Order: sequence, then structure tokens, then C-alpha cells
Amino acid sequence: MRDVIVVGGGPVGILLAGLLAVRGLDVEVLEQRTEPSMRSRAIGIHPPSLRALRQLGVADAIIEGAVRISGGEVRSEGRRLGRLRFAKTADRYQRVISLPQHVTEAVLRARFTELRPGGFRGGVTVTGVRDRGDRVELVTGADEGEMLEARYVVAADGARSLVRDLLGIRCAARTGGETYLMSDYADTGEHGAEAVLFFERGGVVESFPLPGGRRRWVAMTSSLMPDATSGDLATLVRTRTGIDLPPTESAASSFAVQQRLARRLVAGRVVLVGDAAHQISPIGGQGMNLGWLDALQLAPALERAIREPAAAAAVLADYDRRRRRSARMAARQAGFNMAMGRPAAGLRLRARNGLVRALAVPPASAILARAFTMRWL
Repeated sequence: MRDVIVVGGGPVGILLAGLLAVRGLDVEVLEQRTEPSMRSRAIGIHPPSLRALRQLGVADAIIEGAVRISGGEVRSEGRRLGRLRFAKTADRYQRVISLPQHVTEAVLRARFTELRPGGFRGGVTVTGVRDRGDRVELVTGADEGEMLEARYVVAADGARSLVRDLLGIRCAARTGGETYLMSDYADTGEHGAEAVLFFERGGVVESFPLPGGRRRWVAMTSSLMPDATSGDLATLVRTRTGIDLPPTESAASSFAVQQRLARRLVAGRVVLVGDAAHQISPIGGQGMNLGWLDALQLAPALERAIREPAAAAAVLADYDRRRRRSARMAARQAGFNMAMGRPAAGLRLRARNGLVRALAVPPASAILARAFTMRWL
């Protein structure tokens, strides 16, 4: 019987598994996919997350492959509304960096394999969960296939978590419904190492630096555009901002934002983390980082629960309370970010731009920088 089985081998699940392995626990990861996803997804990594990566011993490798984001600029109708500088520091672990998610996952998986050879199993689907009081039984595959046992099970299987559904844990909907289109292009060099937000009449356009001389561009759309191309996004960016993006071989990705919070994160000996626990808008780069902060708290909590069974209920209840609170805060911030990016004209446009100008000067700018780098979570 394992100490912990983590269901889901994405960036949150594999980080948690690594942190547990570092603590000497017997941990196994079950992943439904047989191959890592190469889709364009999360890129931003904030200072609190670097703390978790440092515990696992991979922070330096992540930083070396990433590009540092020096700050952010907000523009509207060709004018700069404000600029936010992230603190200059010699401490490389206190920076905001950008790295494609599939690269980050590869580093995490390699480290976990080093710590627990054979501990990662791909192509495994969990079809049943039974909490027996002193252990959890997992059924994998169809027709009552293989049964696995662990003292604790962690559901890190994403926003459509099957484990969460099997436990009957419902999610409370929060804000959401906005739709976006994104893709990656060669960097034209005009924005340097800064993130840029274009608050335009037709909706927000966002741009973030990537390693290898590339940038990610994201635009709010009036509806979901699943068949749109990177050329369609380039046209949208040019119409709103006047910027011409170069041709790219990267495929465009459309997505609709949904924000949900599980009504509880702990059910007996099963614990939820990451998107299985809370689905947060990717606008603002909080989703993956919030899941990593879940893992940073859950790893020592599970270690104590296993080594001191009498303390298990209290430490897991504390995890539930603190991470639900952080998720609510992150959802409110994401809701604010999306509201600021909606189409605007007339009085609303002038009011929004005035608010941006006010937030871009001290002391508000320092508070805003702290929020956007997730130092309050």
C-alpha cells in the first residue's frame, strides 16, 4: 500500500508528488494521458511558486530556461495609461518569469522520476474511489480492473475531475463566461521584457514575452472561436491595436473562462488540489501558480497526517480552510481583471482608463504589483 497516490500528472500533481517524495513518502502518480500535452497553456511563474520549485530542487533549471518579465504596461488607443514595474532584485527566486507549460512539466517529471523511479504511470484511468476509513481503494480501467490502495489519495485531475465527481463533491460557480483566443508569434522586439495590456474599445489584448524570442498574444472575443487560426488572431490584434504580427506556425487556441470552487477540498482520505479544487481564469496567470501553492501547503500536511494520525483531521481541515480562502481571493482578482478587459466606450471607457492611471502610481502601484505577483496568497 502506497502512502499517497496522486491522480493526475499535470504540473500541479507532479509537483505535489515530487514534494512528497522529497519528504520520504511512498508516492505514485496516475495519469490518464499517454503523452504530455503540447498545447499552448500556462506560462507565468510567480515568486511564491519558485519557493515550491526550489524545495523540489528544480527552480534553477526552470529559471535558466525562462525569460524574466520586468513589469507591465497598459495602453489604450495608442497612449500609455500606466506602467507597473516589478521589484528589481538580485534574488533570482523573487522574479516573475515566463516558460511554456510543457517545458515546465518536462522538468518536473524528470525530477520526480529521479526521486521515484517507476512512480509515474501513464494511460491509467481511475473509475472508482472507495474510502475504507484507514485507506483508500482506487479502481482503474473498465469492468472493475486493477485495484490500488493508498493511505491518502489526491485528486489533481483537472477542472473536469473524475475523482471529484465520483466523491459527489459539487462546485459553486463564481464569475466567468468570457471567451478568448491566443497564440504565440515571433517577438517584434518593441515591448522588450514587459507584459503589455491593450484596453481597447473592442476588448482587451494581452501580450507576454516567451523564451526563444517569442511572445504570446491573447485577445478577448465576443464568442468562442474554436475554428479560428493564428491569422485570425493577428487580424484581431491589428484591428484593435494597429500592431502587425508576423506569420506563425503555432496553432491558435480558443477558450471560455469558467470560475468554480469545490464546496470542500477534503473528503475523508481524499484531497483536492489545483483545478480539481478551484477553476480560476487564466487571465492574470494565477491558475497553475495557485495549484502549486496548494501543493506547497498540502505536502507537509499529508506528511504529518501519515506520521501523526491523531493530527490528520486538524491539518487537513486547515488546508481546506486556507486554500479555499486563497481561491476565493484569486477568483475575485481574476474577475476584476476580466471586467477591466471587457469592451468599453464613452463614459465607461474614460472611467476605466482613469482608474488604470490611478492604480499605476504609488502607493496603489506597489499594492497592485504585490497582487499580480501573487505574494498575498
